[in-house]
Amino acid sequence: MTVGTAPDTERLEETDQLTASDIPWVVIVWNDPVNLMSYVSYVFQTYFGYSEAKAHKLMMEVHEAGKSVVAGGSREEAERDTLAMHSYGLWATFQKSDEP
Repeated sequence: MTVGTAPDTERLEETDQLTASDIPWVVIVWNDPVNLMSYVSYVFQTYFGYSEAKAHKLMMEVHEAGKSVVAGGSREEAERDTLAMHSYGLWATFQKSDEP
């Protein structure tokens, strides 16, 4: 006679948490009334290493749409990049990506 064992619920919960934390996160920079557009482009080029064209495109999105997704990655990377944007004086947040 074979006796089955109950699943290890602690291990299942841990796996669920790992899966949730693996979802990509994004960094959003928001439009503000303080920073010049040229400065925002400069920050994107300096911190992220974006080309002048890409930095300008993202800056225009921030200016016209009110926000732009400027980076993505793990939660830790998103937190780091958001704090970096704050250190440059930009308004930024991070959140789970809508796209897997």
